[in-house]
Amino acid sequence: MTELSRIDVKSHPLREQLYNELHIRPFHAISTPQHVSYLAIRAQKAEQDQALELLRQLCERFNVPAPELKAAGFRENFGDFTLQWERHVEFYSLTIMQPCPAEDDPFRHTALELLPGDWLAAQPGEVVAAFHIAVVGADCPMDEEALQRYFEGHRRISISQVKQGKATLHSAFRLHEDGFGRFLICDRGLSNVRMGRLVRRLIEVETYRLFTMLALPLAKQIAPQLVEMDQQLASFLTELPKIENSEDERDLLLKLSQLEARLETWRTRTNRRFSGAKAYHEMVQDRLGRIAEEKVEGFTTLGEFMRRRLDPALRTCVSVQSWMDDLSQRIKRASDLLRTRANLNLQEQNRSLLAAMNRRSRLQFRLQETVEGLSVVAISYYLVGLLKHLFSALPLASWGVDKAVAVGVSVPLVLIGVLWLTRRIKHRLIKGSIHGEAQQDGDCSP
Repeated sequence: MTELSRIDVKSHPLREQLYNELHIRPFHAISTPQHVSYLAIRAQKAEQDQALELLRQLCERFNVPAPELKAAGFRENFGDFTLQWERHVEFYSLTIMQPCPAEDDPFRHTALELLPGDWLAAQPGEVVAAFHIAVVGADCPMDEEALQRYFEGHRRISISQVKQGKATLHSAFRLHEDGFGRFLICDRGLSNVRMGRLVRRLIEVETYRLFTMLALPLAKQIAPQLVEMDQQLASFLTELPKIENSEDERDLLLKLSQLEARLETWRTRTNRRFSGAKAYHEMVQDRLGRIAEEKVEGFTTLGEFMRRRLDPALRTCVSVQSWMDDLSQRIKRASDLLRTRANLNLQEQNRSLLAAMNRRSRLQFRLQETVEGLSVVAISYYLVGLLKHLFSALPLASWGVDKAVAVGVSVPLVLIGVLWLTRRIKHRLIKGSIHGEAQQDGDCSP
């Protein structure tokens, strides 16, 4: 934690880092003539750490100060050349700069040749951008024959003027025999600082252009599969009205789930790449605007050449990403529709089941009442039989009571008593059951 010297307030732990962020990738003056070789190598964080360790070993080999272990950037003079190393989000870059004498072929020798071959071969990751930049003076031949020689016979060369005609940019946007691209800058009176800015922006334009284009092969790979998935979804929707039972609903819902899982797999694989392509494209547009090219009659500028091919590529990626989003929404709506249909069918089944249960309950209630009535009659019959035995044991004749009359009078009284007693027992059982359920609900409540 950094302490402020004049006020007694704690400093934010990232305060110094936020200030230094503006100076991570500064512009450096470049004199003319100059050879510049550049590599942008796509790598994961662990590979970038490994590349930084290799850089530290190179510094020990040349006896120059090594970068810190967590350095985001490094620039040092190695004697015959200057090396600049930078860490980015998904790649790291190497820029090798060498002041050189004027030559009839500015690409005969490159700054990359000054680095040890075994050290270069050990670099982790995958090279995405690799090109040489030759900064030459106004005395360097720039006629058509010379340009053909510089760019190995490639005829479609982009040429533009910058900085009010004080520099001219040339490129064929091709890979040459050494596997590198080439840019030629003719200095016509540009200061070293402004030349450094121009080289820096040119490097960024070409690097971000290539990283933007990384999304295009992926978009082309996905597009045919999206057509297939779109057709499958259309066929599933055609089958939806023809479904007759719950088994068909489950099968169709399973197919939709599998289709959605397949699509989400592609979206997961491509979302970062497509989002990165948009960001890189915006940076390309920004750097081209800062270069401020001026057209040379009869030639396309570097910006025109890039936009003519880069913009359609980005639109293709945006279209594929939008297509995936739209397809995902349509699959979700189809799944929701099918689930709604299944829920309606389930509700209808539940309603039919409840109606059947109600009918069975009514039948059971009637049967119970019938059994209850028969039970009352049976119990009364046995009670009357007991009373008959009782009346036989009593001297009813001496009391002036006829036994048959006594038995006949007792029958309705016994029926009424048994019926009252049965109803009371039933009422108490029902009341006890309701009280027990209410008590159980009270115990379960929070």
